[in-house]
Amino acid sequence: MTELDRIDRKILDILQRQGRISMTELAEQIGLSTSPCSERVKRMEREGVISGYYARVDPRALGKTLLVFVEITLSSKSGEVFDKVRKELLHVPEVMECHLVSGSFDYLVKARLSAMSEYRDLLGSILRKIPVTAQSHSYVVMEEVKESLFLPVNPVAA
Repeated sequence: MTELDRIDRKILDILQRQGRISMTELAEQIGLSTSPCSERVKRMEREGVISGYYARVDPRALGKTLLVFVEITLSSKSGEVFDKVRKELLHVPEVMECHLVSGSFDYLVKARLSAMSEYRDLLGSILRKIPVTAQSHSYVVMEEVKESLFLPVNPVAA
């Protein structure tokens, strides 16, 4: 992966804020002509620096107003168990994020759902799919203060 220079970082900052910006407008904002700007974007896409573009959908529009975080603690741990849990949780559409973490529990799961009954079904399904016994602690979000996918881009000195 090529090291990101000041211009690459500026491109990333703008694209995160305005994903639908035209290459011409992006080039104008960073002070390049369209062709070299486009080449930089294509290079960063090829190298995986830019991993995709998408539409951010308001969960309320889909009736997904319940946001839940779940801590899962496994009764036994091994590479094989972690692999099996990973495989199972990757295919649960309601799970938006799942992280294997260090600390007092093993997994932190984020899910968006329509109702508490849907959450009850999801939790039961997840616990049945895990290859060892597990404990869970759930946290239902009362208010979303901040949620962002924006990654601050620290500029490199010129």
